[in-house]
Amino acid sequence: MKEITINGKTYPCYQTMGALLRFKQETGRDPRTIADDVADMCIFLWCCVASACNRERKPFDLSLLDFADSIGLDDLTSWAAAQASAGESDGEGEQTAAM
Repeated sequence: MKEITINGKTYPCYQTMGALLRFKQETGRDPRTIADDVADMCIFLWCCVASACNRERKPFDLSLLDFADSIGLDDLTSWAAAQASAGESDGEGEQTAAM
C-alpha cells in the first residue's frame, strides 16, 4: 500500500526509518514485536503515514486517536496484507523489508 485515503484525503503510506523510530517513541517497543496485535498495527500504520507525509512534505495533522477513529478494520487488514508480502517499494524504487 503506497497510499491511504482518510476522511476523503489521500496520504502517502509506506515504511521508512522514521516510521520505525516513531513506533518506538510511541510504544517504547521495537516494531518487530507487533505480530497480530491490532492496536500495535494501527499505531504502526499511523507512524508510516506520518513519516511518509513528512518525507514528501505533505501536511498530516491527525493525532493517533483521530487517525484510529478515521480508519476501519478493513483499512488495517488491507495494510497488514500488503506488509506481509515479500518486500515493498518505498515509492522511489528502493526495496524495504516487510514488517
